[in-house]
Amino acid sequence: MKTKKSPTLQELIPDPELRKRITDELYGDQNFIGKGGVFSEMLQGVLNAALEGELEAHLQQETSQGIPNRRNGKGRKQVRTTSGTVQLSPPRDRNGSFAPQLVQKRQRELNGKLDQTILSLYAKGNSQQDVQQLMQELYGLNYSTSTISSIIDKVRPVLLEWQQRPLQGAYLMLYLDGIHYRVKQDGQFITKCVYSVYAVDVEGYRDVLGLYLSDAESASQWGQIMEDLQSRGLKDVFFVSIDGLSGFSEAISQIFPSAIVQRCIVHKVRNSVRFIPDKNRKALCKDLRAVYTAANRQQAAIALEEFEARWGKQGQKIANSWRADWEELMAFMDFSSSIRRMIYTTNPVEALHRILRKVTKTKGAWVNESALLKQLYVTLMDARRSWGKRAFKHLELQAELEEKFGNRYTKWLSS
Repeated sequence: MKTKKSPTLQELIPDPELRKRITDELYGDQNFIGKGGVFSEMLQGVLNAALEGELEAHLQQETSQGIPNRRNGKGRKQVRTTSGTVQLSPPRDRNGSFAPQLVQKRQRELNGKLDQTILSLYAKGNSQQDVQQLMQELYGLNYSTSTISSIIDKVRPVLLEWQQRPLQGAYLMLYLDGIHYRVKQDGQFITKCVYSVYAVDVEGYRDVLGLYLSDAESASQWGQIMEDLQSRGLKDVFFVSIDGLSGFSEAISQIFPSAIVQRCIVHKVRNSVRFIPDKNRKALCKDLRAVYTAANRQQAAIALEEFEARWGKQGQKIANSWRADWEELMAFMDFSSSIRRMIYTTNPVEALHRILRKVTKTKGAWVNESALLKQLYVTLMDARRSWGKRAFKHLELQAELEEKFGNRYTKWLSS
């Protein structure tokens, strides 16, 4: 079969001057796409020609229906595109019944991608002034900071809807932790805590159930958050991983009494060696590791006794601290290594916080709580590919979860 010959550049663009400009810009250092580029001029011509074609089709249709109508001059408008701002001359009709579809009346942007670009730039930690400069450099578009602010403010109702959205009836895992930021309040900057609820559902898919902003982290505030999750439809939680905040597990148990609360092993080890001299820390951590990597609770208790005997007063103090939190520290020992891996630490939510810190670390403070929450929300949505992956080897866990929890677990699985 004979292949169709591709048209030459001369056939595509008969105008020799335009053809020369295109080749000069394509092979030279000039901008082909963007401010001052020939592509913007070509796009402008194409759009104006398309609008003329739309009006012509509209007039023919009305004539066929016996409706008298005719042209009535042209308007002028600027439209932003990813190739820069173009000047359009939309044609008008006498009856005012013409409604162009390509670039509609009062439309100032060719498509919604520019708004998404602005939100993406903002989500990556750029200030409104940075976004303004980048849009000028990338696309030759002059956005005022007030326009950029109004685009970012479109997130507000979406954020509110996200915060109040209904939840699934059950989640396999909740990772709970707080992260602190400085926010302006009553004329001065104070530290606020953002409470993060990072979850794994019964099918193994991860989600952020909410971000809650309040004063310093407290168990009572976590209790209110648990109540909010319950009011949004959450009925059952299987595991909850927490740090060592006093009263934390009690606040959870009041709302979800069947949840297995796991004290974060990583936090506990970190706190245990905080005041240990550097020269002893590595050896002490190695001996302490024998406790939480034991095969079962009994062997872990024996390893703790050996650790205590080996390290004298230091070992005794650490061992007593572990015994005080023993039930919550050893909760993961009742399960296989796969489930242990999932529940033994709050590291997943701390990884989520690292995503937020990477973007927010250059900002000293926020002008109000709303500005902070909008920034965190757009950052999370922009980085969803990072934190939204399915839990590691979740399908391998399901047999054990069915055996351990029976109908309490299986009734939530999709058929």
